[in-house]
Amino acid sequence: MQTEEQNLQDAINAQNNASYQHSDMPESADPAKVQDAEAEAAAPAAPHEQAAGTEEQAPEVLDADALAAENAVLRAKLDEAGRQAADQRDQMMRVMAEAQNIRKRAEADVERERKFAVEKFVKAIIPVYDSLDQALSLSNREDPAAKATLEGVENTIKLLLKELGNMGIECINPQGAAFDPNVHQAISMAPSPEVPNNHVLAVMQKGFILNGRVVRPAMVIVSKGVPAETKPAEEQSAGPRVINIEA
Repeated sequence: MQTEEQNLQDAINAQNNASYQHSDMPESADPAKVQDAEAEAAAPAAPHEQAAGTEEQAPEVLDADALAAENAVLRAKLDEAGRQAADQRDQMMRVMAEAQNIRKRAEADVERERKFAVEKFVKAIIPVYDSLDQALSLSNREDPAAKATLEGVENTIKLLLKELGNMGIECINPQGAAFDPNVHQAISMAPSPEVPNNHVLAVMQKGFILNGRVVRPAMVIVSKGVPAETKPAEEQSAGPRVINIEA
């Protein structure tokens, strides 16, 4: 009999609890829940949770040795980058200098070819000039029959020299000029009272210059001054001078 009453009382309590849970009263009004929330708030946090919070709030402090090592690594990388940049700049400057030299050499080659492109033509035309000049020098200018021919040869030579001059070709006729081994070729020396020493006494073959380059030197005879036998007799017979220093 007591058991049935106890079961009935339990059923009534269960129904009352269910009705209380589905009522419109807010959860914050429950004293038990409020007490549980306050207990959880007052309870200390777990050790691992406290450590996590500390790590998030406090920044990591690096060791001085680690900072120095990292700084040394960064400085080494910076120095290596600087060396590489210097090497690349040096290579670039070398390439630019080489390109500049190649351009200058090409320009010099073009200019040289432009100036001396007719050198073969000059060497081929020189014998023609020599033949005309020799015919003119060996002809008798006193012969009336040869006068017209000589005038034609002279005009031909003048026209030929004019056209050669337009191409930068100059004829060398150093009669009476000082001997210059750069443009003259001495074939012999002869004494002469009229021509000074080391001057051109006679021109055997005229030379030619192309834009400052000797195509053919002039073949000349060089004077070696007045012969010894033509000097004044008093100079030859005069002995050494004696100065009287007696009082």
